[in-house]
Amino acid sequence: VQLQASGGGLVQPGGSLRLSCRASGNISKINSMGWYRQAPGKQQELVAVIAGTGNKNYADSVKGRFTTSVDNAKNTVYLQMVSLKPEDTAVYSCNVQVLLYPDNTPRWYWGQGTQVTVSS
Repeated sequence: VQLQASGGGLVQPGGSLRLSCRASGNISKINSMGWYRQAPGKQQELVAVIAGTGNKNYADSVKGRFTTSVDNAKNTVYLQMVSLKPEDTAVYSCNVQVLLYPDNTPRWYWGQGTQVTVSS
């Protein structure tokens, strides 16, 4: 199984970006996932989670601005980010739990990081 992340880039404050993380391989479904970010000199931060129950949680710093979702038809997870602030600048990574085909064995995988820079 491989995860391919995309969607990062440079955006002005107040702008929007959508990050994607697509899983490929023998997958039955994406079961749960998390989006993490790490800014220079700072610890890694969990910003958004979808639990296996479907419940979503967000870090206080991004609530109301970030939305995460899963499209199992495309084996892809998304992080929609709006009203971006300079302090959102970081490398964003996805951590995805898939259920492997055919016996639904759960496994976690990391996507490669994608840089998000919010600057005027």
